[in-house]
Amino acid sequence: MRSTILLLFTAAAALAQMPAVKVIKKSEPVKALVFEIVVPAQRAEVWRAFTTSEGLSTWLTPGATVDLRNGGEWTARFPGGKSTGGGTIMSFVPQEELVMLAMAPEKFPTVRAERTTAKFQFEARGDATLVRLVQTGWKSGKEWDDAYDYLASGNAQLLTTLKRRFVDGPFDWNKEWGPGTVK
Repeated sequence: MRSTILLLFTAAAALAQMPAVKVIKKSEPVKALVFEIVVPAQRAEVWRAFTTSEGLSTWLTPGATVDLRNGGEWTARFPGGKSTGGGTIMSFVPQEELVMLAMAPEKFPTVRAERTTAKFQFEARGDATLVRLVQTGWKSGKEWDDAYDYLASGNAQLLTTLKRRFVDGPFDWNKEWGPGTVK
């Protein structure tokens, strides 16, 4: 019993020391948000979790949709049916890169309609994978600036959630969102 508790404590301490998402706000030469996180899983596993409906549903939201083709959708529908996130897949290189026209949250209607470009890159790092997101296509104006700031933390949370899926295993949505939330 004592060794089990020590093992759990050691694992928790190691997880707490894992680096968080690195976030870089760039203004030149092109305004961009850049995110990097190391996910403790092989690149093929991370790619499947990110680019299949079944995989995306293990960490982002149940019933997520991925149609991995140019022009296909990459969509998360959150509880209550009022909020969706994701975008339209523009291109991909298997296990290396996924580029989409990304939808901003509903509270940024102009940015949501006009979209930004989100390029996700997957780089093998031994038994882990570096996931990099570069988000470009930002325009001028208060709504665009507000969306930029909002997504600086929102996309960091997205990538942290992806990492958590591989640290803790696939999400149990009834535990995450409460019984009866997921149908």
